[in-house]
Amino acid sequence: MKHRTFFWFILPTLSAMILFIALPIVSVFVQSLFVEHEQVLVVTENCGPFGCTESTAVDVEATEKLRADQPLGQFNGLGTYANRSHLAFSEVGEAWSSSASFGEFWGKVYNLPFYSALAFTLAYTAVVTPLVLILGMAIAVGVNNLPGMLKGLAIFISLLPFLVTPLVGSLILFWMVDSDGVIGATIQRIFNDPSLSLKASTALTWTMLMVYGVWHTLPFSFITFYAGLQTVPEDTMEAAQIDGASKWQRMIHVVVPHLMPLVSFVTLMLIMDNFRVFEPIVSFKAEAHAQSLSWIIYNDLRESGNPLYASAGATSLITIILVIILMMPVLIRTWRDFTRKSH
Repeated sequence: MKHRTFFWFILPTLSAMILFIALPIVSVFVQSLFVEHEQVLVVTENCGPFGCTESTAVDVEATEKLRADQPLGQFNGLGTYANRSHLAFSEVGEAWSSSASFGEFWGKVYNLPFYSALAFTLAYTAVVTPLVLILGMAIAVGVNNLPGMLKGLAIFISLLPFLVTPLVGSLILFWMVDSDGVIGATIQRIFNDPSLSLKASTALTWTMLMVYGVWHTLPFSFITFYAGLQTVPEDTMEAAQIDGASKWQRMIHVVVPHLMPLVSFVTLMLIMDNFRVFEPIVSFKAEAHAQSLSWIIYNDLRESGNPLYASAGATSLITIILVIILMMPVLIRTWRDFTRKSH
């Protein structure tokens, strides 16, 4: 495709990306550099027969004028990014200098809100993403090998979790693991412990959220790989079979290399989706045991005392940067494959 033709072809999409993605991100960054103005206080002295007393009051008129003159707020630079609610550089440095072991250091850092949320977000992404990839591939291969009359039913059943919205699906699982739910009551009966609850333990809460994440996103991986299996060359498979390759060898050396572009695509989508985990935490009411970066943004936005553009904006930009870092290996591999094919 000629450069001029390609330019006019990509222009509508590029314009939309600049208008609805790039400019909002730039706007959020600029706003995150400012914090809310402090209220203007006026000290007045009241004198009476028994002496004088001082009283402090808010000068509403002066405060409103200050906010009108500087609507973005007071310039704070990168101070919001470095404060205790975010990267907490001073707190991390103090924890490092005062800790005798790495375990003690991590225990202090984990108590900081941002790093606690980052730990859960990374753990959730690191566990759910490979499980969804592996199980999705396995289910796709299994369904592909079913008799023709059973494939339609198997595909429909496999897609059911994806048809349920995340909020509703997580609420259903939340009720099921409750002490009166079928899963919670069964676990209590198996261990003969009426007080046992999946919601009372941090480890069990994390496990429950990850199980839900795998259950909900697995259909996306499955249907993508299933569609890719329909494009595997029959001639190549037959040649490998004639050469004596087993089913496992054909899977590893023929099917998987053929599906690698799809694996890269699914991996990118899963990383972006899993890194913004939010709905299950709210539905499970798991904030006491598990907080994600998206939940911190939501919490910043709903707190009336927080300057929305600074705190939530800083967390949003840090999240975007972390997602890009996580996707870099896959993007680099995709770019190398593209350049290799182009040559």
